[in-house]
Amino acid sequence: MGLTSTTVLLVAVVSAATLFVGTVWLWPRLARRGWRAVGGRVGLLLGTQLMLFASVGLAANQAFGFYASWADLFGRETDQGVVVDHTGGSGGPLEVLGTRRVDGPGGGRPHQGGQIQKVALTGRTSHIATPAYVYLPPEYFQPQYRTRVFPAAVVLTGYPGTAEALFEKLHYPRTARDLAKNGRTQPMVLVMMRPTVAPPRDTECVDVPGGPQTETFFAKDLPEAMRAHYRVGRAPGGWGVIGDSTGGYCALKLALHHPGTYAAGIGLSAYYKAPLDPTTGDLFRGDAKLRNEADLRWFVTHRPAADTSLLVTTSKIGESNYKATLKFIDEVKATGKTRISSIVLDSGGHNFNTWRREIPAALQWLSGRLG
Repeated sequence: MGLTSTTVLLVAVVSAATLFVGTVWLWPRLARRGWRAVGGRVGLLLGTQLMLFASVGLAANQAFGFYASWADLFGRETDQGVVVDHTGGSGGPLEVLGTRRVDGPGGGRPHQGGQIQKVALTGRTSHIATPAYVYLPPEYFQPQYRTRVFPAAVVLTGYPGTAEALFEKLHYPRTARDLAKNGRTQPMVLVMMRPTVAPPRDTECVDVPGGPQTETFFAKDLPEAMRAHYRVGRAPGGWGVIGDSTGGYCALKLALHHPGTYAAGIGLSAYYKAPLDPTTGDLFRGDAKLRNEADLRWFVTHRPAADTSLLVTTSKIGESNYKATLKFIDEVKATGKTRISSIVLDSGGHNFNTWRREIPAALQWLSGRLG
């Protein structure tokens, strides 16, 4: 049974309830001084606490998508995302591995509900290989649009995150399809993935000296691979990027560092400086220039203003980035060239529920800025 299985969660909940009832029922019999009675009381209490903790943890993981499997949880992930092709290989930069339907009416028919394709991406320059999911809107399959080139957006999770959460929990494809159907956005292709292309390491979308060239992958390899396989934006202004938490930081950085590739970047609950901790390791290897440019507030005040559009989101109550976001907005406005917008909620935590409230407006904003 998988980590995200409902059966696993039910077993944990039933076990916790059974142990609680057993503790109440057996407590009078164990109310003695003997070592067996004391051991029984300790065992029942520990067992009940353990199953309660497991139940809460499993429920939280299902709600927020922190880990996709037991191997992911215990650091033994074996998914192809760990593969790094250092030789470049002879295969193509993108291979379709399978398809799945989009939730909602017509989801089983691509020309009505769109389609999600699981793909394997291989960077020609970075030599990074990683999986992703590509959402193709219904219009992509309709005869009248057979020559149309669609705008595209990279959609990034937080860390550690799972790409599946982007359509199972945050509902990006369904939201994009419904907005386009109602005429509120143009049809867009979405590339949904983790920013962590070399798990379990959190590379923060940095070209790590002697390590994964993550920024190069997102700025150069990913758009090139998509253009070679799909009818997506080729001219400047055809690509955007959106993400939450770590993905939001990456989205803002990619738009600022590579405005010729990304015409717009959206940071949902983003932070503005790459952290250094046990999950990241030494990202900069003593390179002060690289460290400074990974600090977005330093970048907008010390580098020429980027011709791109940014959207940041925060909450007055519940988000730790509120004050930093207000300062970032002021600093970007002072450049006179980089455009910035914001969504500020009265309250909302760093979680899926908050991001689901922001995604429809964010996608409308993004659509209006892509050619």
